[in-house]
Amino acid sequence: MKRLFASFTLAFLITVPAWAATKTVALSVPGMTCAACPITVKKALTKVEGVTKTEVSFEKREAIVIFDDTRTSVEVLIHATQNAGYPSTEVR
Repeated sequence: MKRLFASFTLAFLITVPAWAATKTVALSVPGMTCAACPITVKKALTKVEGVTKTEVSFEKREAIVIFDDTRTSVEVLIHATQNAGYPSTEVR
């Protein structure tokens, strides 16, 4: 019985990560007005749990964020930039 339970638990734990989906979102951040602004935006986004990678472009006034959609959402990312002083919107 213990082996059956252990096998079931192991099978469950192996399949759980398959439910998570990595997503990428582009955020428009028009309030970035100097070369230092992207540093603040990147720090704010990387502090969000579930964010795996962030690239911020001052020239494009844009942030590209790769995140785990089971741990965070686009709304949370937008809220993080806004709290840092840089309101953003999702680029569709």
